[in-house]
Amino acid sequence: MKLTPIQKRAARRARHQSMVDMNLVSLIDVFTILIFFLLSNAGGVETLPSPKAVQLPESVSQTQPRDTVVVVVSATEILVEGRKVAAVADVINTAGDLIEPLKAELDVLASRQVVRPENEAHARRLTIMGDKDIPYRLLRKVMATSARANFGDVSFAVRQRFES
Repeated sequence: MKLTPIQKRAARRARHQSMVDMNLVSLIDVFTILIFFLLSNAGGVETLPSPKAVQLPESVSQTQPRDTVVVVVSATEILVEGRKVAAVADVINTAGDLIEPLKAELDVLASRQVVRPENEAHARRLTIMGDKDIPYRLLRKVMATSARANFGDVSFAVRQRFES
């Protein structure tokens, strides 16, 4: 049986055609755009110390922690709810016990409306996660500032030490 030219061409194409026909040009374009985006946005990233970088003092207390506003005081920065509000170098040698950026941030948090009236007392609680090596005068300034922002119930975060 004799094949027509169109049938011969179809047979030749079927013989030489690979099973996987993938267009890599569009995939390379996507990766190029992704790499460009990552490189252009990675330059201005400022790394904040995580609460795990703060070395907490140890305690044998069995009291469970409450859900409160968290102030992290590391060796270099003061964070409120994970947002940097001040650098320790700018605050430590200032006159007086008031830390203005910290008070402003705590005032914003205190101005939030409480849905249930019975939770009003719980909204004014504060937990300080202070590095165990920070100077006492810095800790005193943080406590005085929180008291001036009407956060009277202050707790300190510690690591639980197990007695053996």
